[in-house]
Amino acid sequence: MPLNRNQMAQRIAEEIEKGFIVNLGIGIPTLVSNYIPEEKEVLLHSENGLLGIGPFPLAKELSPDLINAGKQTVTAVKGASFFSSAESFAMIRGSHIDLSVLGALEVDEEGNLANWMIPGKMVKGMGGAMDLVSGSKKVIVAMEHQNKKAESKLLKKCKLPLTGLKCVHRIVTNLAVIDVTPKGFLLREKAIDVSVEQIKKATSADLEISSRLKNIAV
Repeated sequence: MPLNRNQMAQRIAEEIEKGFIVNLGIGIPTLVSNYIPEEKEVLLHSENGLLGIGPFPLAKELSPDLINAGKQTVTAVKGASFFSSAESFAMIRGSHIDLSVLGALEVDEEGNLANWMIPGKMVKGMGGAMDLVSGSKKVIVAMEHQNKKAESKLLKKCKLPLTGLKCVHRIVTNLAVIDVTPKGFLLREKAIDVSVEQIKKATSADLEISSRLKNIAV
């Protein structure tokens, strides 16, 4: 069956290596922090000027002054650093972020990403997404395979305004783990009890199947 949001986050957490500096976008990416083992000693980064984000606070720990870039209340781990947003973006633009995990509206077979607006709808702005996709060493997208109209979000060519060009390395959806390669989409893992044909049908682009295809272990 398809993965739920927490299972997707759990699978993405496996991509994080010890000592990484990681930026987690809003939505599904935020959940990844729940599945990072403490022994990996990962530092979570936020565009508003925090390096060392801790778990979400209990009611008695809640402080309205301590938030992430998505305006969610957070905690800070021992040794966390606080600095200006200018310094935070300097970290991003200087390629000091090992991995960014972002949501998406569309990703195409060239790795182009659209994740910030739908024409005709009010938007608050792009936030740090454009900087993150160009400055991070690796970008993973976490999203549902299809939108609410059952239309594929994995396309031959993005239709919505782009956030970045050829920036996505891997996509984790509720159906599959898919890499972006020079030849297009490569299916590496699939959800248990979801067939390759189901994934192909839900993907509006060519999909190469890995010779080592396996089930997602979550």
